[in-house]
Amino acid sequence: MRNRKLYQEIDRMLDAVLKREPIEHSDLEEGELSALASKARRIQEHLLLEIEQAEQEKEQVKQLISNMSHQLKTPLANVMMYEELLMDQELAPEQQRHFLEKMHVQTVKIDWILQSLFKMVALEQNAIVFEIKPLPIQETIMDAVSTVYDKAWKKQILIELKSKENPVLLHNRKWTDEVFANLLENAVKYTGTGGRIQIDIHSLEMYTQIAFSDTGIGIAPSEYSAIFQRFYRSKQVENTEGSGIGLYLSRMILEKEYGYLTVSSQEGKGSCFTVFLQNRKN
Repeated sequence: MRNRKLYQEIDRMLDAVLKREPIEHSDLEEGELSALASKARRIQEHLLLEIEQAEQEKEQVKQLISNMSHQLKTPLANVMMYEELLMDQELAPEQQRHFLEKMHVQTVKIDWILQSLFKMVALEQNAIVFEIKPLPIQETIMDAVSTVYDKAWKKQILIELKSKENPVLLHNRKWTDEVFANLLENAVKYTGTGGRIQIDIHSLEMYTQIAFSDTGIGIAPSEYSAIFQRFYRSKQVENTEGSGIGLYLSRMILEKEYGYLTVSSQEGKGSCFTVFLQNRKN
């Protein structure tokens, strides 16, 4: 009878675990059943936590696939359109060259989106470990400037490095170059023709701040936190080409380097994104 009662209680507890229902048994009661009930509750809590994490990961994957589809939909449609136009044998050589150039721009965009998404996922999953070491910062800044120089020149935007300082900071040159390039790309994109981008370096006790100021459209204070979220696109720029990945990726890279990123802005007058990197430790 005792074994039968014990079996029934264990069976009831297991049913409660499977159905995610509360395990009803007082811990104040003495004996084997109380110990079993306590252990069953811990197993149940562990399983519920794993289920919750699995659901969150499932939702993240779902959102990622949805966002990837949204990001790639337009450039892929454009490539298909240009391909269809190029199949017209009556096109003049100049027209063919024109559409080939258009197709090239779209394929470059697709490649950039995919590479950014791969980097983002790898950083989120801690699949990328990169070394940070003391390096002069101006060389990294100039690498980033060179990637946006042509776009800035076409819009007659002046990029000026005001500081003569070249402090040695703890960073990874390749990945920090990507952060700076993202900030400069945005500055060029949202600054009108004839505008100005200024880069300032200012050393503090533990960190050095590298500030990227522009004379662009600015950002509303209510969006300061949102712009660093994955795939966030402000309504103010939703019709401007962009992916909503750059700032999120930049923030993750800087966290890996034990640095951080801040923003200040005035709508209609410009923005300033400031990167904080650790000074070389003596």
